[in-house]
Amino acid sequence: MADTEYLYGRTPDELAALCRELGMPRFAAGQLARWLYGRHEEDPQRMSDIAAAHRETLGRRFGRALSAPVRVSESVDGTKKYLFRTHRGAYIESAYIPDGERATLCVSSQAGCRMGCRFCATGRQGLQHSLTAAEILNQIVSLPERDRLTNLVFMGMGEPLDNLDEVLRALGIITAPWGFGWSPTRVTVSTAGVVPQLRRFLEATKVHLAVSLHNPFADERAAIMPVEKAWPIAETAAILRDYDFTHQRRVSFEYILMEGLNDSPRHIRELCRLLDGIKCRINLIRFHKIPGSPYFSPDDAGMIRFRDALTARGIQTTIRASRGEDIQAACGLLSTSEKVKS
Repeated sequence: MADTEYLYGRTPDELAALCRELGMPRFAAGQLARWLYGRHEEDPQRMSDIAAAHRETLGRRFGRALSAPVRVSESVDGTKKYLFRTHRGAYIESAYIPDGERATLCVSSQAGCRMGCRFCATGRQGLQHSLTAAEILNQIVSLPERDRLTNLVFMGMGEPLDNLDEVLRALGIITAPWGFGWSPTRVTVSTAGVVPQLRRFLEATKVHLAVSLHNPFADERAAIMPVEKAWPIAETAAILRDYDFTHQRRVSFEYILMEGLNDSPRHIRELCRLLDGIKCRINLIRFHKIPGSPYFSPDDAGMIRFRDALTARGIQTTIRASRGEDIQAACGLLSTSEKVKS
């Protein structure tokens, strides 16, 4: 199925090129976009305003990109974890997180991940393959709760900037008027700091950015995040100082607190030094235990002390509520390694 062609995930320019190739009228590209992204309909036979002959041609050439989740797990707190099968036979997970009037979907950009962060179950799995834009979008449009979604975060499996072409394609479809029509302020993309792609991402989109930081000292960060050796967090911070995050767009730094590892007063001082000059917030995250891990989360009092110390130094800091831990859907727990093996 990896070589199958799909209509879903194509941009208007690509649809226009396809129409020229097939001898379809120019306006048919707009019709296709409306069917695909306005109605989420990819069966050409249902596209009633497309000529019958062209519907037949499209039906013979293109397969179905969208598919329902193969499994759902539900947490006691209402979080749901959905399992999807990719076109290449791997598996990915998405987490649906309802919270009052807000409903967030945490989507994956890769099957597995090659960043190798020591505290992350996905990183232990390794990378199977990057997702296409259609596979990214499928997690949204095939979700039973699709119409309830208010926010989207690219914080699931994978490193989004390691798959930037397809992530940008998906973001374009999500935020364009001809696509889903979402405001960029409803979308956040996370990165561990893939410096060569960061400027391109910032210039190409207006969505929010979340940087996985977790330790401000280069040597200590490298011990838990190998990405530091290739692209130091100091380089990421230097790039971010060039951008204006004072209006609608924001940047946040994700910080998993691990007792005795990154929760001391000297870490607070270094965080303030590293982030000086960047209008940002820090999201503190409890460490969620994975098998064989030597790390532990501080207790609630320790989390609060760390938060209050940063806030007192002028950095807006919040503690992210843990959701879905009982179904392995919380931060750092998404993994399909057993399913890959089977």
